Formats: sequence, structure tokens, C-alpha cells
Amino acid sequence: MWLIKKLGIDKSIAYSSAGQMVSAGGGFITALFILKFLSGEEQGYYYTFKSILAIQVFFELGMNTVITQYVAHDVSHLNWEGVTLAGEQRYLSRLASLLLFCTKWYTFFSTILLISLIVGGYAFFNQYGNQGQDIDWEIPWFILCVTTALNLLITPIFSYLQGLGKVKEVQKYYFYKYTFYLVSVLVSFSLGAKLYALSIGNIVYILVSCFFLFCTPLGRIVWNISRIKVTEKISYIKEILPFQWKIAVSWISGYFIFQLFNPVIFAIDGAVAAGQMGMTLTVLTGIQALTYSWTSTKIPTYSGLIEKKQYPQLDRLFYYTVRQAVSVNAVCLMGFFAFIFCFRHFDITISQINLADRFLPYLPLILMMLPEFANQFITAWATYLRCHKQEPFLIYSIVTAILCCISTLGIGHIWGTNGITAGYCMITLALTPWAYNIFKTKRHLWHNN
Repeated sequence: MWLIKKLGIDKSIAYSSAGQMVSAGGGFITALFILKFLSGEEQGYYYTFKSILAIQVFFELGMNTVITQYVAHDVSHLNWEGVTLAGEQRYLSRLASLLLFCTKWYTFFSTILLISLIVGGYAFFNQYGNQGQDIDWEIPWFILCVTTALNLLITPIFSYLQGLGKVKEVQKYYFYKYTFYLVSVLVSFSLGAKLYALSIGNIVYILVSCFFLFCTPLGRIVWNISRIKVTEKISYIKEILPFQWKIAVSWISGYFIFQLFNPVIFAIDGAVAAGQMGMTLTVLTGIQALTYSWTSTKIPTYSGLIEKKQYPQLDRLFYYTVRQAVSVNAVCLMGFFAFIFCFRHFDITISQINLADRFLPYLPLILMMLPEFANQFITAWATYLRCHKQEPFLIYSIVTAILCCISTLGIGHIWGTNGITAGYCMITLALTPWAYNIFKTKRHLWHNN
């Protein structure tokens, strides 16, 4: 109990952290099943599938973050009466108009995403895939495209609910979603589904989402808000767009920083090397997501304190949260490295294959872990500032993306995986002081004004 209190683990963080632990730990467990049921080439397809699917950031355009921020600011002026909001009509109307806008936005972009994934994915794998290998990827890819588009359509509803302050309920949803996804993928592997496992997992995502929307109070909350008469709309052009386009560019920049690794390695070093990078990124991303739970669950609270200009309380909560998150992050990274070291040093095998061999070798592994630790700080600073409905990290994100693209495509073409990871590490560490200066400068400027 003392440790839980010291780490600041409330019910929201507990559900969020449990979900991320299932996701991150599931990466290890899934790796065991991949070892047994997929070849090295199929592993490369598996993780390259996931990297290409991340292209949905070009269609989401940061709207999920915008939804949470705007909802959190407006709902701070209202009160809950069961599953119904009460208070000034202006804020009720703005919430209803934002819900309607998001429905239209995601319906349109989910359709465009579906078409883009099908066409682009088939073109990529036909060009760079292992033509000599008998790998069934065409139908699994098609199903994966359809289910990914449907998931994109559902996602904003839960971002909206989190902005309403239903953090614990939403994180509970994510926990069950991740858990059932993991179970379905593992069972699918066991039954010989191979690359179909990802599609089956996505279908389970959709089913869990439908259950929470139709069989829990969350759905009734959304329904009640949708029935509110809209007398004042949130202006997309005047209010959302000035914030959203910056978030969108930052998110798209993140794609070029992180998701470009796998397709480039797939094309340069082959499917096996892409699989090693993919498995390593899965665990590191899981650790990042786990420790980000401490920050993400505080976004509605941060936004409410900013709306009311309660900056001393905001800063106390923020710095305390960062210390907790960074401590957990460091322990997880050291544990991950120790796991890889033990498997390699003692030559521990599963099905006559050393699990550690499916991860990056020591040098590129360390070169990926160092920036992951630095990113924990950068993400916390960026989240804090974005709760002010501002995006001061726009230029930083663009510069980082451009440098990483040049490094990945240029150095990677010459030195392969080692060159890609070395470039990424040096760029991240070199730009971290700039990120801190943005945080310090903007915080001082906005709060003093």
C-alpha cells in the first residue's frame, strides 16, 4: 500500500497501467508464439503490417487529442447528475456540437483511410515482399485494413469520454480491450491463423468497444449529450483548426520518426531484420505507453486547472507525476535489458530458438533505449503545454522528423540497422535540451500573462 501511494497509483492509473502492462507484457508473450508459429519472414510481415497501419495518423490528424482537450475545458463548467450533464446551456451546446462534428470527421476520414491502406499496402508488399516465399498475406491484409478503419471510427468516442472526466471508466475499457485482444491473437496463433491473427485481434477490439458503448453507462452518456439542442457551436475554423493543424503536423512528424524504421529495414535488410526491429519497438512502445499512463490520466485534471488558472496546484501535480513516471520508466527499461542479457548469456531457448535473437543486437538495442528514456520527459512537457490548447512543439517535431527521415533513409541505406538506430539516438539526445527550453519558456510566459 505504501508503494502504491508513493507511486501515485489511483484507480485510473491502475486500469491504464494494467492495460499497458498487458500490452507490453503481451509483446513478450506474443513473441513466444511468433517464435513457434511464424517463420522469420512472416514475423517481418507481421511487424511491417503494424508499422504501415500507423499511417492512420495522417487521417486522424491529431483530432483525438483536440477532442479530449476541448471537452475537458468546457466540462469543467458543468456538473454531473447521474449520466447527464447539467449547467449553463452554452457549454452543453458546445459539447453536443463537438460530438456531432467528430462523428462527421471520422466517418469521412475512416473511409479514405480504408482505400489508402488497401491500395498502398498491396503496392508495397508486391514490390518489396519475398516473392520466393509462400506467405499468405493478401487476404489478412485486406481484413486488417477494413477492421483498422472501423476502429478509427470508434476511437474518438472514448477520447471524448476521457475529456468528460470519465478517465477511470475509459481506462477500464482499454484494459479489457488490450486483454481480450491479446488472448484472441494468441489463440489465433495456436490455431494456425498466422497473419490472420492481427485481423482477428482487431475484430475483438470492435466487439469490446461495442459492448462498452451499448452495455455500460458510457453509451448512455454519449447518447444524452447527442440529444442536447445545439444553440452555440464550436467553430472549427476559429477554435479547433488553429490548434489542430499544429497537433496534426506534430503527430505526422512522429510517424516519420518512429514508424519509418520497419518499412525501410524491410526494404534494405529484409523481413528478418524488420522483425527484430518490430519486436524491439513493440516492447519499448509498451514501456513508453505504460509510464505515460501517469501523465495521460491527468490530462482532464490539468486542463481543468488551466481553465480555472490554478497554476500552483497544476505545477505541483505535474512535477510529482513526472517523477513517478520517470522512475517507473527507468525500472522497466533496465528490466527489459536484463531479460535480453540473461537469454543471450545463458543461451535460453524456446522451441530450439533463443527468444533474444528475435530482438535487436546489443548496440542498436541500447541506441533505441536511450532516446526512449529521454522521450518520457519530452512527452510529459509536451502534454503539459498542450493542455493550454497550444502546440509549441510544432517546429521541434518537424525538425526532428526531417532529421530522422534523412538519417533513416540516408545512413540506413549505407549502414543498415546500426546506422538507423545511431542516427535516431543522436538526434533525440541532441534535441532534448531544446524541448526543455520550449517547456520552460512557454510555461513562464503563459502563466505570468
